[in-house]
Amino acid sequence: MYESAEEINDLLCSDRQALFDAANKIKIQHKGRRILLRGIIEFSNICDRSCSYCGISCRNRELERYTMKDEEILSSVKRIASSNIDTVVLQSGETGSLDDDRLAWIIRKIKKTHDNMAVTLSVGEKSRSSYKKWKDSGADRYLLKIETSNPELYRALHPGMSLENRIRCLSDLKELGYETGSGTMVGLPGQTLLNIAKDILFFYRSGFEMIGTGPFIPHKKTALKNEPAGDIDLVLRTLAATRIVMKDINIPATTAVGSLSAKDHRFEALECGANVLMPNFTPSPYRELYEIYPNKSG
Repeated sequence: MYESAEEINDLLCSDRQALFDAANKIKIQHKGRRILLRGIIEFSNICDRSCSYCGISCRNRELERYTMKDEEILSSVKRIASSNIDTVVLQSGETGSLDDDRLAWIIRKIKKTHDNMAVTLSVGEKSRSSYKKWKDSGADRYLLKIETSNPELYRALHPGMSLENRIRCLSDLKELGYETGSGTMVGLPGQTLLNIAKDILFFYRSGFEMIGTGPFIPHKKTALKNEPAGDIDLVLRTLAATRIVMKDINIPATTAVGSLSAKDHRFEALECGANVLMPNFTPSPYRELYEIYPNKSG
């Protein structure tokens, strides 16, 4: 049992192979050897936010914006189902222009057409009433990454946004019965090892069911374009420590982990605690336009 950030900090600094082996053992004990697949559809890159690390930020005036049509989304869901994947993740930028009723209709259509298909949403901060409408329409899970639980660092990275509101959204999602996921970004400018330890403790105390851990990857169209990328060793250590502390949760080997360098580190992630892969079913030309970070793996 890890009760303090200092204990988790020590865990992050422990022997690498021992840390990874312990995480893998706990994963097998609680989740087995099976790898879960979640098919992602990035249905819109329109975003009102100006997050300083994100390539689809509203500050990127050169990016061509898109929103997939209903039939395009449903066709992509059909491809996911035909691949024997039983979860679709509908992801977009955070925007007030998102039509709640339209998304509710798409959710109902998916649930009616595909038996046993779970629907995960990742569309950002919304009102409790919006979350309830989508839950009532059949949505099962929601992913809302927090990136950092440190108030000062959060404020510096997210102009005009509030950590308190982010946490309010996560609390609403839990109370409404969503299987709720969050996550952290490793290697952010100004981030310390103790910050990461506190993130893991925050996730543990919040009781989330899924945690995504990925590296910071600089994008040339953002304010942080000249900052160094996150260190893969620390990313994997963070993932392993999260598994050891939280045990019975789902942890994806994220696309960002596979995009940090020429080597695809997702395979290493699967050997130190991760148990989920999220193949991308966003069709071209949209896939190339959803560039949160560069050189995204297929």
